[in-house]
Amino acid sequence: MSSKIIIPHVVTLTNLLLGIISLLYTMNQQYQIAAAVILIAVIMDGMDGRIARKLDVASSFGKELDSLCDLVSFGVAPALLVYSSTLHNMGNIGLIIALTFAICGAIRLARFNVLNITTHFVGIPITFAGTLMAVAILLSHRLPLAVFPLLTLLLSYLMVSNLKVPKY
Repeated sequence: MSSKIIIPHVVTLTNLLLGIISLLYTMNQQYQIAAAVILIAVIMDGMDGRIARKLDVASSFGKELDSLCDLVSFGVAPALLVYSSTLHNMGNIGLIIALTFAICGAIRLARFNVLNITTHFVGIPITFAGTLMAVAILLSHRLPLAVFPLLTLLLSYLMVSNLKVPKY
């Protein structure tokens, strides 16, 4: 096995570390920083696959590792972030909405891994949903609170929908 296979895995694991860092900032009520860290994780997520293909070391292991890391960075971290920053005001309903986002993200990733479609995504990618959630939090001072439960539920639905999204 070539040592160059480690390079994309390190980038993928950096995505995971950034997701965990976002969770820590959320726990410390530093929501803007937590959202910004998710956006940095997007950069790592975009790089790992490209690096693996460029080095000709793409693998099933790398795909699975990427999905596990994406669940944390773009599923769990945005769900806790939106709950802690806005949805907690809604009590248990807000909690259920946030949990729905994380669960739909997990379902979306599992479906992606088993379908192996090369021409398009089925449902919006979790990376897109998590990114949009982070951007909404960064803009939260300009958005009405009612946007957050609606956006969270809409993104949750779109992740598990049968919507065909072109791959670029």
